[in-house]
Amino acid sequence: MLIQGAKVLRPSFEAEALDLIVEGDTIKDLVAPGSVKGEGMERIDATGCALMPGLVNGHNHAQANLAKGLFDRYTLELYLTAVPWATGRRTLEDKRLSAMIGAAEMARKGCIAAYDMFAEFPLPTLEGVAAVADAYAQVGLRAVIAPQISDKSFWEAIPGLADALPATLRGDALKSKPAPHAQSIDACKRILTQWKHDRSVVKPALGPSIPHHCSDEFLRECRDLAREHGVGMQMHVAESKLQALVAPKVYGESLVAHLSRLEMLGPGFCVAHGVWLADDERKRLADAGASVSHNPGSNLKLGSGVADMRRMLSAGINVAVGTDGTASSDNLNAFEAMRLACYLSRAKDHPVDQWISAREALYAATEAGAKALGFEKVGRIEKGWKADLVFLDLDALHYVPLNDLAQQIVFGEDGTGVEHVMRGGRFIVRDRKVLNVDVAKLKAQAEEARVRLTAANAEARALADKLLPYVGRFCAGVH
Repeated sequence: MLIQGAKVLRPSFEAEALDLIVEGDTIKDLVAPGSVKGEGMERIDATGCALMPGLVNGHNHAQANLAKGLFDRYTLELYLTAVPWATGRRTLEDKRLSAMIGAAEMARKGCIAAYDMFAEFPLPTLEGVAAVADAYAQVGLRAVIAPQISDKSFWEAIPGLADALPATLRGDALKSKPAPHAQSIDACKRILTQWKHDRSVVKPALGPSIPHHCSDEFLRECRDLAREHGVGMQMHVAESKLQALVAPKVYGESLVAHLSRLEMLGPGFCVAHGVWLADDERKRLADAGASVSHNPGSNLKLGSGVADMRRMLSAGINVAVGTDGTASSDNLNAFEAMRLACYLSRAKDHPVDQWISAREALYAATEAGAKALGFEKVGRIEKGWKADLVFLDLDALHYVPLNDLAQQIVFGEDGTGVEHVMRGGRFIVRDRKVLNVDVAKLKAQAEEARVRLTAANAEARALADKLLPYVGRFCAGVH
C-alpha cells in the first residue's frame, strides 16, 4: 500500500511531507513525496490530510458504556455505591453490546488501542470477558482486557463505613459482595489459559480493583498468576483522597509502599489515576518501571483532584493518558484527555516551563500509552513500526491556518477532524464511518437494553439512593 500526499507527524512531533509504504501491518518505509510510483500497490490519496499515530486510551471500562449520562454530582465513593444498579443485571449480549459501543466510539475518535478493566459481578466469567474481547476484535482495535476483581466489598474495604449505615439499611448493603477470592482466581486462570485472540492485537491482563478492596492473600495470588502467564496488571491506586487516607489506617503505610512490599510493582504494572500519590510513591513506581494512566476528565468530574503529571514524568514514570469509563467521563475522547492533561498541569504549582506541553501529551497518548499496554512498535510513524494511523482532515477549521500541527491536534482537535483510522494496515474507520459496526443497529439494541435494564435495576437504585447520604457524610468526615 502506498499512502501519498500527507503531512506526517514524525516522532519529533514535527510535520513533514512524506509518502508511506505499508506492507502487511507494518510501515515498510517513509519516502520523499512522489519518489515511488507505486506500481502494483494499492494507492491511498491522502492529499489534504495529516497522518498522526493512532491514539491509545490508557484506562476505561467496557461495562460503563450502557451507563453513560446517568451521573452528575457524584464522587468516586458515591459512584461505587451506585454501581450495583448502574451496571447490574447484564446479560451476556448486554456485555458485548456495551463493549461494542465503547470500541466504536474510540475508533471514530482516532483511538487504536485501549486498556479495559472490564467488571462483572460477583466474579469474572470466561464468556463475559470473551464477549468484550470479541467486540474489540470486531471493531478492529488493539486492546488489553483486564477482568476487574476484588474479594472485599466497598462496605468492607473502608474501615467504619458499614457501621455508619443505619441498621435498617446495613443488612441490604452488605448482601452485595464479590465472590471469595479463590473463585475469582480460578475464573481468571480459565480466562488466561483459554484465550482465543491473537495477543499481538487483543490480549488479557488482570485488574485487581483497588488495593484495600483486595486481601493481601488475593493480591499475592494475582501477582503470581500474572507472572505465570506473562500478563500485565492494572489497579486503581490513589484515585481519591479517601483511598490515600484509608491506606495508613489499613496498612500503616501508603498504598504504593504496601504494593511494593507485596512485590506487585514492575514494568507490567499500571496505576490507574494516581491522583493522590506522594513523592515517595512516585519514586517507587518509577524505580519499578511501572506506568500510570492519567485520567484527567474523570478525576475532574468525580471531584477526585488533579494528578500531577509533571511530577510523575520528573520521577521517571511512563505516563499514559486515559478517559476512564463513560459513567465517570461520559465520553471516550483521547483528544480531550490530552488537552486536559496539558491544561491541568497549569493549575498546579509548576513554573511555566514545567507545564505539560502539547508534544508531551501527544507522546503520552501514543507511544507511552502503547508501552503501558505492553504493545511493541506501536505509537510512532516510523519504519518498522505498526501502521496504526489516523488521517486528519486539514480542511477542518481548527487547522486553518496550519501553524503547528502537534499543538493544533492537542489544543484544537476534538475528533471531528478524524477522516480515516487504520490499525495494522487496515482501515477500521473510512470516510468517518466505523466500518465493522452497524451503528443504527447498535443504537436500537442500546435503547432496548436501556429500557429493560432501567426496570430490572429499579430496586437496586432505590437502595443506593437511600445509602448515598450516609456514604457522602462518612467519606467527607474521614481525615
